[in-house]
Amino acid sequence: MNEQPIHWETSGTSRIPFAVYTQESNHKKELDRFFYKAHWSYVGLAAEIPNAGDFKRTVIGERSVIMTRSQEGQIHVVENVCAHRGMAFCRERHGNKKELVCPYHQWSYALDGKLQGVPFRRGVKQDGKVNGGMPADFDPKDHGLTSLKVAVRGGVVFASFDHSVESLEDFMGSAILQYFDRMFNGRQLKILGYNRQRIPGNWKLMQENIKDPYHPGLLHTWFVTFGLWRADNKSELRMDEHHRHAAMISTRGSAGQATGAASDVTQVSSFKASMALHDPSFLDIVPEAWWGGPTAVMMTLFPSVIFQQQVNSVSTRHIQPDGHGAFDFVWTHFGFEDDTEDMTERRLRQANLFGPAGFVSADDGEVIELSQRAFESKPEHRTLAELGGREVGETDHMVTETLIRGMYAYWRKVMKD
Repeated sequence: MNEQPIHWETSGTSRIPFAVYTQESNHKKELDRFFYKAHWSYVGLAAEIPNAGDFKRTVIGERSVIMTRSQEGQIHVVENVCAHRGMAFCRERHGNKKELVCPYHQWSYALDGKLQGVPFRRGVKQDGKVNGGMPADFDPKDHGLTSLKVAVRGGVVFASFDHSVESLEDFMGSAILQYFDRMFNGRQLKILGYNRQRIPGNWKLMQENIKDPYHPGLLHTWFVTFGLWRADNKSELRMDEHHRHAAMISTRGSAGQATGAASDVTQVSSFKASMALHDPSFLDIVPEAWWGGPTAVMMTLFPSVIFQQQVNSVSTRHIQPDGHGAFDFVWTHFGFEDDTEDMTERRLRQANLFGPAGFVSADDGEVIELSQRAFESKPEHRTLAELGGREVGETDHMVTETLIRGMYAYWRKVMKD
């Protein structure tokens, strides 16, 4: 099918064509420009592979990769594609191996991707002569796994297929880096668990969702009723200089059902004054020294990951595209090695707000699915992101869609031929 160029109504980004979410050719171009070139992508936490030989299989864009820890303790990321016949040879999600072996023809690789074994490389001796084998000029150094550039900061592992990519710090930018370092401040991380879900919607919709402070106090009954995220909370919206990454920062105030406070915000239909918890421990919130004030910070690093702090629950959310109309969403819930047992239990309880069946996040998956259905049925139409104006800029309030406009300003620049 011949796809028409995407038409934008204006030179700005407050009106986003549905075709941005539906065109297959556009999706392939995005993968190349955002996931495979000039960008860092999240692959995991160093705490997921604590020991020599540990590995984790994950993806960057739609390419399967393996994060490993070598016998020397170094972290590597290699593509899960055998250099011989191209098989995606690693099938386990996690494990420990001394080497990586493709089951098809038993080519074996060191944990850094170097080829170290080729069966029958020098042929087979039969009837006094050698038959077969690789050509005499075959050099194993030329046939290792594709090795990615790796950066580790604060226990978080990023990788890029593009070895000329800018430094991770420059990629994040100073405004976002300060919030990243706030969460990943050098304390040893401890993995608490995972959630996975398949969402039938375009991958960018999740980036939009966590760049959208408009919806949480309207869509999410939990947030507005218990005051965890409300439009009248003290808040800030920050971006990097390219407007691709963002941080939504909120400080929980006295508003909410717990104090009986009333305001215009509590008049929205999602506010349920009668809602009460059977188990009040879900709101057993204990301020932590590293917060430095904000009770919630949601960071979006474009294109691949969200870093979440919502009161005592901390997690990464990995966006893994699968075609233009679906993506896998992988949550890694973590804490810190020096957490008390009570704090670990608190983090686990509050993690029930999030994930595929979370008290809050289940709403997001559903609205993304329903949005994608509409986009597919009417690809010539467009969305409207004009709350707070049509410009792009940081704010000290939540009643705006500026972060979405900012992301698409960057998107248009990179996707322009």
